[in-house]
Amino acid sequence: MRWIDGLEGAAAEKLPEAVHRYFRQGSAAGVSVGEAVAAWSAYRFRPRVLNDVSSVDLKTTVLGVPVDAPILVAPSTMQRMADPDGEVAMARGVSAANSVLGVSSNAGTKFAELGATGVPWWLQIYVVRNRDITRRMLDAAVEAGARAIVLTVDTPVVGRKEDEGATVWDLVQPGQLLANLPAGDWTDDDLAKADDLNPDVIGWLAERTGLPIVVKGVLRGDDAKRCADAGARGIIVSNHGGRQLDGSISTARALPEVAEALGSNGVEVYVDGGIRRGEHILTALALGARAVCVGRPALWALTVDSAPGVTRLLTDLAEELAHTLRLSGHTSPSSLTADLITTITTP
Repeated sequence: MRWIDGLEGAAAEKLPEAVHRYFRQGSAAGVSVGEAVAAWSAYRFRPRVLNDVSSVDLKTTVLGVPVDAPILVAPSTMQRMADPDGEVAMARGVSAANSVLGVSSNAGTKFAELGATGVPWWLQIYVVRNRDITRRMLDAAVEAGARAIVLTVDTPVVGRKEDEGATVWDLVQPGQLLANLPAGDWTDDDLAKADDLNPDVIGWLAERTGLPIVVKGVLRGDDAKRCADAGARGIIVSNHGGRQLDGSISTARALPEVAEALGSNGVEVYVDGGIRRGEHILTALALGARAVCVGRPALWALTVDSAPGVTRLLTDLAEELAHTLRLSGHTSPSSLTADLITTITTP
């Protein structure tokens, strides 16, 4: 068994059942979360032969930041329930692999502490109804050295989770969540997700922060184009790990349409959701992604072995990608084109 394949089971042995369930579950009936991995595995390759593949180079850049491989860590919350050091341990693991870390606006670690690790990091932001909260959180992230803002757009309301018994909310302790919430006597309505957003929010975020804006949660080409026209520098093809609208198409199916819609306009495309193997990464890069983001596997790795586990996850996936590149007849991600991939079958 690959080490990666055993991560979730090993993490489940260490985590309270409610926390493990929270990390792994999707919304409603779990259709989208259940399809994610299989959707990548449904593609097939058309490899090239008689190409010199004696030297492979995985290095690339994301929004100008050099990385050793096109494999990033997606933002996720409750990391202090996976490891006592939470996002700091995740940051150290990502930094050792010379990658980029996505940080949730719900993180249980102060932005300044993350900045002190030296890892390049992007802040994932939910714009909330009380815009003053969002403004102050953005300002704190900029001061702490965030390199980009990742605007999540698929969450006008939080997708319904069908839990029974104890939930993660019964276990969460003070300091494990919302460490960067500005001081104030906020109401539930203040903190509710804004449901009145339109593409103008992209320009507002860019003007407020001076940072590139990446839009996360896009599954359609026309939406990707609207975001690009509004000033987005990057698009993350994502269905929120199957945690929002259940029955949303897999990111493996959505990626080609988004990449085609953006063409060569300079907007970088990333993708998350169900990526577990080097072959999945090869597929995503050939279909137009500049890099992939891993979410749940990073949480499992953090739970099992803290920062070294995160580093191993990223380096193991990079080694698998290098292997599959050679087998496909290519030597770098930049040489990949969509004709490597045949059409998807199921799901």
